[in-house]
Amino acid sequence: MHLTRTQPEDNLHRFYSLEIVRGLFGDWGLVRNWGRIGSSGQVRTDWFATETEAKDARFELHMAKAKRGYE
Repeated sequence: MHLTRTQPEDNLHRFYSLEIVRGLFGDWGLVRNWGRIGSSGQVRTDWFATETEAKDARFELHMAKAKRGYE
């Protein structure tokens, strides 16, 4: 899932991406990548025991970002 937020009048050009990945030991990771469009940004991975937990976390983050103006 790739989200962007742009406000040219404020020189705001941001991206936020969310991806669910399977770990080596049967766990599930939610990989988040964010930053300014055109840069590599920052990366963070949060690990969960089940795929359902990872999907729930992704949904919550998506809703929080949507409230802040990401599309």
